[in-house]
Amino acid sequence: MSNKKSAIEGGKWITISTVVSTVFQFLQVTILARVLDPAVFGVVSVSTLIINLFYIFSNLGFSNSIIYKQESDRKVLSSLYFVGLILGFVIFLIVYFSSPLIVAYYKEPKLDRVIKLASLYFLIIYFGQIYLFLLQKELKFRSIAIMEIVGALTGTTVAITLAYNGFEELSLIYGQLAMHILRTALQIIYGMNLFKPQLYLSFSSIKEHLKFGIYNVGDGLLGFVQGNSDNIIVGGLLGVKALGFYTIAYQLAVFPITKLNPIILQVAYPILAKMKDDAEELKKSYLQILDMVSYFNIPLLVGLYITADSVVPLLYGSGWEETIPLIRIFVFVSIFFCLSHPLFTLAFTKGKPNLLFYINLATLIVKVPLLYLLGNKWQVTGIAFAFLISTIINLIINFYVVHYLIGNFFGSFLKNIAKPLSFGLLMVGAISLYKYFVGSEGVIHTVIEIIIGGGIYLLLTFKYKMSLKEILAYRKSA
Repeated sequence: MSNKKSAIEGGKWITISTVVSTVFQFLQVTILARVLDPAVFGVVSVSTLIINLFYIFSNLGFSNSIIYKQESDRKVLSSLYFVGLILGFVIFLIVYFSSPLIVAYYKEPKLDRVIKLASLYFLIIYFGQIYLFLLQKELKFRSIAIMEIVGALTGTTVAITLAYNGFEELSLIYGQLAMHILRTALQIIYGMNLFKPQLYLSFSSIKEHLKFGIYNVGDGLLGFVQGNSDNIIVGGLLGVKALGFYTIAYQLAVFPITKLNPIILQVAYPILAKMKDDAEELKKSYLQILDMVSYFNIPLLVGLYITADSVVPLLYGSGWEETIPLIRIFVFVSIFFCLSHPLFTLAFTKGKPNLLFYINLATLIVKVPLLYLLGNKWQVTGIAFAFLISTIINLIINFYVVHYLIGNFFGSFLKNIAKPLSFGLLMVGAISLYKYFVGSEGVIHTVIEIIIGGGIYLLLTFKYKMSLKEILAYRKSA
């Protein structure tokens, strides 16, 4: 199979594994929200933050450098493998012994046991990590997808089983550890034929890989702080229970968009790359991607906005009503986020990924003071609004950069987005009338609301955007 065909096949498997893993994550949260207190989700969210922070240092960009350099030297790979194991042990010690500081910041004693248990993650992943990088290098995406799906299924099953047996916040941590143990075992099994480590360690042989990783770590740190500053401040300022509500609202309104949108962009990137020297075609393709993203996301998000008060009790049960206003704020965050995301492919196509770094830096400078200011004044709702404002500012800067890269596009963008926005407003109007005159509580009313909204959007799309016949013809030609 050619590299091109392997990449296309790999894209399909990545899509499948991403969708399946996202569904498992959604089901896990939906089921456990009925069993666990909001504070439990806040405690686990803190441990996840700590893990994600130290994961930035975990491979020093080795995955990118191994793929970029097409590294195959057994001595170099062995050195990278043992450096990874050493790094994992060091990070384990740092996380384990940092638990008192984390407990003091969040004022939550339960975090001590959770952080110490979660630190074991770094003793697990490094045994299989290099095999994952080599599988990526060799385009073995089917194997990677199987590992992701099996791991997600195992982790979800363990977490739900333990939660129903009274393990509370530890159920989620044990679930994550079970997932990573199985993934690591499968990485070794699938990757052993690509590499068998020998007892060899030379820092001089991997200095190019280490240099390659420094920028990745710096960019990753900035992205982490920019993306998680709201969670850090919510927990420290308002406590883990408020963080639990915030986390659940985020996972319903924002998390799926952050996981599923990259699938569209992954398909779009090769198309843009072929047009990098044709400014007009590049602009046209970028606008088409924005149009596609708008039509995919807006009906889902608008539907969530108007049905949140019906959906939340059905999904999570009683006690989660505080998430409803947060979800409605996050709906707008998701809309602005999905409109800014296509710049990533455009920036890489034009060979200017450094622009993304500067956008993140500018957003962070604005976001952190807003979080503290609005959080102190309006608590968790204020922090959600600060997140929204910083996302709007990010989008404005984003569009300015797009204008710099491909020229004036905003008029065409407004013309394109007018349809999905107007269709969405009609959805809101129709569902609001149904809720006012008929009702909104219970499964039947919620299902009818979804049918009404989805039916209106599809009918308007077939009438004014693209007919069903055209959609089927496009699918066959794709």
